[in-house]
Amino acid sequence: MHPILAERGRLGAYLAAWVLLGVLLAALLVLAAPFGWTEAAVFAVPLAVLFGFLGLASFWVCLAAPLPLGLARAFVTQLLAALVSGSLWLAAGRGFARALDRLGVFPGLVGRQSAAAPLLLGLGVAFYLLAATLHYMIVAFEASRDAERRALEFEIASREAELRALRAQIHPHFLFNSLNSINALIATRPEEARQLCVRLGDFLRRSLTLGSRETIPLAEELDLAEQLLAIEKVRFGSRLAHAVVADDAARACAVPPLVLQPLVENAVTHGVAQLLDGGEIRLEAERRGDELRIAVMNPRDASAPGRRGTGIGLQNVRRRLAALHGDGAEVRVAATDAAFRVELRLPAGG
Repeated sequence: MHPILAERGRLGAYLAAWVLLGVLLAALLVLAAPFGWTEAAVFAVPLAVLFGFLGLASFWVCLAAPLPLGLARAFVTQLLAALVSGSLWLAAGRGFARALDRLGVFPGLVGRQSAAAPLLLGLGVAFYLLAATLHYMIVAFEASRDAERRALEFEIASREAELRALRAQIHPHFLFNSLNSINALIATRPEEARQLCVRLGDFLRRSLTLGSRETIPLAEELDLAEQLLAIEKVRFGSRLAHAVVADDAARACAVPPLVLQPLVENAVTHGVAQLLDGGEIRLEAERRGDELRIAVMNPRDASAPGRRGTGIGLQNVRRRLAALHGDGAEVRVAATDAAFRVELRLPAGG
């Protein structure tokens, strides 16, 4: 569909411009030909609006002779179209003048129109070339907008594919750790291994449901984290404790599902598991204006040999937040001899 006809606002502005050109044409007729102001206005304004609709055809000529294929070809094509349009407009003007003359509105108007014919033909050519220039600008604008839209759609599709891939990493990573825990318990503590399997099944059922959503309230994400810690407590017993401190404003904020799971796993595996007496994993969340801050803290023994991991957990969180929020999100890591802290800062969506 024609881009001007497709939007009411564009059509209104386009017709208003041609009415203004009709007023200018009337002024030229008064100055250059024996026209009075009234008959010049009555004759010129409708004629200019008519040419405005005639000029809409230049859009398809612009598509048939695009500028990138050659300026010379486009110029010749548009000039020929301008001569045809100017001639048709001149003929329409003669017919309009005859109609007004026969009605007795402006006697002798046909003669005055004939005297102004060279001026009208020249203006018809100029008006068409003006309309063609406008349509070339519209074609370029629409092409640019289409390119931007396609680039945005590609960017969104790429981001969604990356997020799906990152979410897909979470469960295999967690299952690997959980199955190792079950394997370690089967021989010596079979009842605890059975409990772990039951809790693992409940956790996976819930996490798969929530994980399919784009975002969830932080309150649900914290519940998932506590459910994960309950699974780990089957293995660690009293060595593992946890605390959750979050205000109501923070709990209502939207976050990516399972964003805390890798951090809590790391806190258990690389923190509490390395301490003979275990320790407490602490989760804190607060909303500060338009920013949500979430911290996961765990004790650590800097002198312990430590388990060498793949780094997939923290990297996963960083990449997910970057894909969702770009520079609007940040992951800060701080480590001392006695503690390890990961802080997430992201927009406080609700």
